[in-house]
Amino acid sequence: MNGFNRLAATLLWLALLAAILTATIAPFWSIEWLQTNLTGLTTWLEAVKQENPVYFVVGQAAVGIGALLIFGALVFFEVITLRRRGVRIHTAEGGAAELDTVSVARRLQWHLDQLAEVITVVPNVRPRGGSVDIRLEIETAPDIDIPLKTDEVVEVTRDIIEQDMGLRLGKLDVHIRCAPFDPEWSQ
Repeated sequence: MNGFNRLAATLLWLALLAAILTATIAPFWSIEWLQTNLTGLTTWLEAVKQENPVYFVVGQAAVGIGALLIFGALVFFEVITLRRRGVRIHTAEGGAAELDTVSVARRLQWHLDQLAEVITVVPNVRPRGGSVDIRLEIETAPDIDIPLKTDEVVEVTRDIIEQDMGLRLGKLDVHIRCAPFDPEWSQ
């Protein structure tokens, strides 16, 4: 839905920009063209109404209801987000709570920042069903053993999510970026 909204908004803004530029460059021609086309539309609608008034009213109702359904649904999905910002936790005693994904990200960031040779951690946590999908952007020292550090990050993340927080880990995507070599790293 997000991609459709971006496309529709982009096309709408481009059409509005083109109309404003046309009206700015040739204002009298734009007004004349608009008047001619509106007069033609009025003539055509009056002819349809005279020919069959019932079809005209049915057409009005169909266009109005269709526009209300389509644009009403688009506005509804734009304003009301159906995506939850948290993930459900079920306790052993049968209790339940919703944990905010920002809290999960903060805890991950704090724990992963404690690892040796990790400079920065930027976690992105998304709830999906009963689990969480996590994308980690990690900057490390330039001279680390990347496979070993990746395994350590995955293990720590899995322990924090599954053992400490009681969540299910869905997809884990780790992106490691090494910092540039500085003279202080080679000492």
